[in-house]
Amino acid sequence: MKPTVYYTTLKTDIGGASHLRKLEKLMAAARMGDIDFKDKFVALKIHFGEEGNMSYLRHNYAKVVVDFIRKRGGKPFLTDCATLYPGCRKNAVDHLECAFAHGYNPLGTGCHVIIGDGVKGTDEVEVPVAGQYVTRAKIGRAVMDADIVISLNHFKGHEMTGFGGAIKNVGMGCGSRAGKMEMHCDGKPAIDAKQCVGCGACLRQCGQGAIALNARKKAVLNAKRCVGCGRCIGACNVDAIGATHYSSPKLLNARIAEYALAVVQGRPHFHVNFVIDVSPYCDCHGENDIPIIPDVGFFASFDPVALDQACVDACNAVPALPGSVIDGKASCACGHFGEALMPNAEWKTCLSHAVAIGLGTQDYVLKKV
Repeated sequence: MKPTVYYTTLKTDIGGASHLRKLEKLMAAARMGDIDFKDKFVALKIHFGEEGNMSYLRHNYAKVVVDFIRKRGGKPFLTDCATLYPGCRKNAVDHLECAFAHGYNPLGTGCHVIIGDGVKGTDEVEVPVAGQYVTRAKIGRAVMDADIVISLNHFKGHEMTGFGGAIKNVGMGCGSRAGKMEMHCDGKPAIDAKQCVGCGACLRQCGQGAIALNARKKAVLNAKRCVGCGRCIGACNVDAIGATHYSSPKLLNARIAEYALAVVQGRPHFHVNFVIDVSPYCDCHGENDIPIIPDVGFFASFDPVALDQACVDACNAVPALPGSVIDGKASCACGHFGEALMPNAEWKTCLSHAVAIGLGTQDYVLKKV
């Protein structure tokens, strides 16, 4: 039987239900309440938004989901894992400050924020998964300690995967720093000699002896010894170490799908996509361009693959916004996230590979709430 994807538009009447109330009704109609939340730890996976970016989800939406879970006896917490690139979310201290500044704090959401992979992105669990490319996914420990996973996803464009929805938020987002390096395939960091101050912090964190200081007191990497754990990235306080990205879009998408499977397999999970402020690029950017399409609505399902497919279809059914980066580049029939936005992203491979490994199905029944 085809899974059902439920959706609601953003249209409201004067004095009618607010968007927050519509979200609550959507979750109820999609039978999220059928999950046994009683005394269960519930990881609410969300992207808190990079500093300077204003297209991330408002914390008010998270509050609605938190209240929904608490009313049913659950113990929710908001979570995300360290980024692979330098920025305000590469360690838990800065990540929490960014989250709090964006309203994701106990006062604004009614629950705590726990960074999933620890202070420096190294607190992980190796999770067995029957993938074609990944056999042991490196997932943030707090995510795996949860009994239930709920993902709240800002649906948007992405410069490497074409679009970002439930699969990417769960797969890439729940990976520890080493996991993110594995998904990006190359798995080796790069050191910017101009930024390096020669403090030696990365040397002390490297368990493989892969980093040394040269005669100019600059850190250098022995790629043959490096195992791609990413500890050096978290250790560097001046952002002199970052990741290299050499994987093909097809391989990246496949690994993201396999990591998503590792996160949700064997436990209840539910997903909500917010197709609003559909920016052309990821919320990891410290800025955001104008949306590429009009706001569409909220979508929810137990099946993350069907959910993402439904959102792609809904986005492709509306015209591009005038003045956006895809304005005049392609018709709706060609697809906003492929030919128009990122022609080399091969975004369809994420969905097809997710089906192949049993994460979900691209077939769905759409039901309006």
